[in-house]
Amino acid sequence: MATLLESAGPAVSAGPAPAPPARRRSAARRTRAEIALFVGPALILFLGFVILPVILAAVYSFYNLPQAFQWDDLADPARFVGLENYRRALADPVFMGAVGHNFFILGMSLLIQGPIAIGVALLLNRRMRGRTAFRLLIFVPYVLAEVIAGLSWKLLLQPNGGVNALLEALGLGALQQNWLADPAIALWTMFFILTWKYVGFAILLMLAGLQGVPEELAEAASIDGASWWQVQRYITIPLLGPTIRIWAFLSIIGSLQLFDMVWVTTRGGPLNATQTMATYMVEKGQFGGQPGYGSAIAVILFLISLVIALVYQRFALRRDLAGAVTRGVR
Repeated sequence: MATLLESAGPAVSAGPAPAPPARRRSAARRTRAEIALFVGPALILFLGFVILPVILAAVYSFYNLPQAFQWDDLADPARFVGLENYRRALADPVFMGAVGHNFFILGMSLLIQGPIAIGVALLLNRRMRGRTAFRLLIFVPYVLAEVIAGLSWKLLLQPNGGVNALLEALGLGALQQNWLADPAIALWTMFFILTWKYVGFAILLMLAGLQGVPEELAEAASIDGASWWQVQRYITIPLLGPTIRIWAFLSIIGSLQLFDMVWVTTRGGPLNATQTMATYMVEKGQFGGQPGYGSAIAVILFLISLVIALVYQRFALRRDLAGAVTRGVR
C-alpha cells in the first residue's frame, strides 16, 4: 500500500483559498474610488464644456431671442417659435450653400490631400539626403497658428500682394487674379490654403503609420522580384489602411467644422462664396443679433457631424476598433 501511495506522486494543491467577501468588497470600493479620482475631473470638464453647451444650444434654438437676452426671455411664450429657426435655416440658400461648401472641402480633402500625403510619406520614408530637413519644412505650416497663417495668405493674395507680384516677375502676368475677391475662384483659393496648412499633419501621420509596416515583408517581396511600386501597392499601402482611415475621419470632422481659417481670411466672402456652416453660425448668432437662429445652426452642424461620425465608425472604423476594447476576464 505504501508503495502505491509513493508512486502516485505529490498531492495536487487545491489552489489559494478565495478571498473573504469583506476583502473583495473593500477591493471593489478601492477600484471605484481610483476610477472616480482619475476620470472624475475629465468627466466634469466634458459635461460642463461639451454636453451642457449642446443642451443649452438645443434649448435656445426653439426661441427668437434678442442679442443680450436674459433667462426671463425663455419664460416668455411670445419668444417661443418651435422649429421655425430650423425651417428658416433649411430654406435659406446661403446656409444651404455653406453646407455645400463644407462638403466640397471634405470631398476635395479626401481626393487630393490624401494621395499627396501618402505619396510624399512614401518618398520621405526612403533613405535620402536632407530627409529630416524636408520633413521639418513640410510640418512647419501645421504648427503655425491659424490666425497667423490666414492673415499671411490674406496679405499675399491681395491684388497688389506677393503672389501677383511673383507672377509678374516670372512673366506670368496673365495668371494674375483677385484670388480672394473673385467668387468664381475664392473657394478654390481657400482649399489651396487649407491644403498648404494641413497636409503636413497628414504626411506626419502617414510617416508614423509607415513605422509599423514590417520591413521584412518588403524585403521578401523584393527578393521575389517585386518592383518598388508593387511593394507599395500590394504591401505597404494595404498595411497603412488603419492610419489612412483615422486620417480620413479627422479630415471629415475638420472639414465639417471649418471656421478659423475661413473667418480670418475671407469671413465667408466674397458674396458668401466661401461661407461655411460655422462662419454662418457666428455671423448670424454672434454678430447678427440672432442667438436663437445661430443656436439652430449649431445644432444642425452638431447633428450632421454626429451622424457622419457614427456612420463612419460603424462601417469604416469597425474593424480597426474591434480589438481596442478590452473585456474583463471573470
